[in-house]
Amino acid sequence: MRVLGFESSCDETGVALVELPPAGQPGMPKLLAQALHSQIAMHQAYGGVVPELASRDHIRRVLPLSREVLAQAQLGLQDVDVIAYTEGPGLAGALLVGAGVAVSLAAALGKPAVGVHHLEGHLLSPFLSADPPEFPFVALLVSGGHTQLMRVDEVGQYEILGETIDDAAGEAFDKSAKLLGLPYPGGPHLSKLAEQGRADAFELPRPLLHSGKPDFSFAGLKTAVLTQVKKLGDAPSEQQRADLAASTQAAIVEVLVKKSLLALRNTGLKRLVVAGGVGANALLRTELNTACVKRGVRVHYPELSLCTDNGAMIAMAAAMRLQRGTARLREDGGFGVRPRWDLSAA
Repeated sequence: MRVLGFESSCDETGVALVELPPAGQPGMPKLLAQALHSQIAMHQAYGGVVPELASRDHIRRVLPLSREVLAQAQLGLQDVDVIAYTEGPGLAGALLVGAGVAVSLAAALGKPAVGVHHLEGHLLSPFLSADPPEFPFVALLVSGGHTQLMRVDEVGQYEILGETIDDAAGEAFDKSAKLLGLPYPGGPHLSKLAEQGRADAFELPRPLLHSGKPDFSFAGLKTAVLTQVKKLGDAPSEQQRADLAASTQAAIVEVLVKKSLLALRNTGLKRLVVAGGVGANALLRTELNTACVKRGVRVHYPELSLCTDNGAMIAMAAAMRLQRGTARLREDGGFGVRPRWDLSAA
């Protein structure tokens, strides 16, 4: 069985093809081919994602990317058994592009379609890596506007342990980067600048670090960065900017690491999965690896190319639900999107 997956929740258009092992045989679904287009260059002029432009660009890209994926796999549409798409959460117009194409294609082929939760895709993306995790595990999900810790016992069995009460970690990176005059998307640029700075140069808050609960708050950190930027004046030196970037990154990473360790301790689990765009951050990976080795905890990440939004994670999530018989297949040609959708209800 082969699953063609479409991702169009925000500013990446992703298409991928995943194949399940033969019925009755053990094994994980494997990625046959994928193609991705990022809209970063288009949105840079505006300093952030413009929803209408994002939707129009998805329309331009989705069919050429689909042809590219099938050509890579040396397969045709007749070889696809299920069409998966991101149902939510995300930008409504962008979601409708992927959902509309997927369901229309499924209807034309006489094949079922299945909507996938975007965050479940991120959560299960490490199963596409060379070192896939095993259930159960604690997951640190740091994707876009989401920062959550959850216990994962199986596909579809998720218990939220803690989440952000205001800004997410990704927002803290991006907003701080913007205050430092860095281009969109800010997070990777801030991390790059931080390589030249000292992490102890500025004393920045670590909100809720000692609360004893695995919840997050990053709005206060952003405000503290703004205060420091104002103190530096209109023409800070490159070293001052690098020092502030390094100090900001260190504050965010320390909170993420300490809260992850707290969740592991509270659950008694010895396996951690990190997923989402912020999971590509080099300092976060280094600090988590060091802390987890000391505590005998295995930590798993998706491949770097699969940290950002992509079609492979959507096809994989659908495939894993198909294996377990929990995929909600539709064959009536109907569909909807959910710009807001709680993962615990997926």
